[in-house]
Amino acid sequence: MATTTPDTQRSRGAKSATRPGDRVFSGLSRGSGITLLVIMAAIAVFLSYRAALAVSKDSTNFFTTFEWNPASTPPVFGIAVLAFGTIVSSVVAMALAVPVAIGIALFISHYAPRKLAKPLAYVVDLLAAVPSIIYGLWGAIFLVPYLDGLNKWLDQYLGWTYVFDKSQDGVARNLFTVGILLAIMILPIITNVTREVFLQAPKMHEEAALALGATRWEVIRMSVLPFGRSGIISASMLGLGRALGETMAVAVVLSPSFLISGHLLDPGGGTFAQNIAAKFNEANEFGRDALIASGLVLFVITLLVNGAARWIIGRRKEYSGAAA
Repeated sequence: MATTTPDTQRSRGAKSATRPGDRVFSGLSRGSGITLLVIMAAIAVFLSYRAALAVSKDSTNFFTTFEWNPASTPPVFGIAVLAFGTIVSSVVAMALAVPVAIGIALFISHYAPRKLAKPLAYVVDLLAAVPSIIYGLWGAIFLVPYLDGLNKWLDQYLGWTYVFDKSQDGVARNLFTVGILLAIMILPIITNVTREVFLQAPKMHEEAALALGATRWEVIRMSVLPFGRSGIISASMLGLGRALGETMAVAVVLSPSFLISGHLLDPGGGTFAQNIAAKFNEANEFGRDALIASGLVLFVITLLVNGAARWIIGRRKEYSGAAA
């Protein structure tokens, strides 16, 4: 019987690497990666250049000013209100969406029978494909009127917390409503990723726990959730990236004002994406540069969030299929 030496294996590998198809595929892959990096760098350079033009002429502090009036003389604009509204609405969305998403993912992966799990997972996947404007129209026509009663209830029973104290009358076009709408929008993203992570939990661990007499919840608590902790965090951060950059749905639902208020139920506030969508068409060239400056801040925040999610995923080799 012929034996294969390491030198023979290396020579065969070298020959296969020189095949025309391999060279073409390698070149296309390398070119695609380089093209993506060039596009991202071009976007960053463009945003930085236009933002520098605007910030250099701003008569106030760009990061702490509440007002947004780049057309005045001298120009006055800042992102303090926009940053506050973006962060608050995203935090509300995450607080509502993450627990529900984890529950749905666990139900689909470990509780629901197969005949129900597959259609339910398909429906969740379809929800992720619904356009943002559809969510916005649904939120403005259906969600806002029906949340008025919830706002009054929260004001009556939880108004002592200051956060849910409703000091102004008006419809529920506030950051709390935006947070609920964003939670519905990011729910499919978090659910899908979390479900796939739970399905990769080692079956041997689950079977061993069941053999020792553990209940299904104990199996999930001792085997599935510890394994999927990093996946839950990364899925949540991916959903957070979607919530931070959402534009049309927020623009349709929110009644913005450049005021910072700790009362979630009061109208007011704004987000980066909503402000850009609302003011871009009517802005002059300098006003658009100011909007681009705010977009640069959102661009950096989104990159940091998604980069952190990828870093968390990369720490666990289980998600790459190395440990089946």
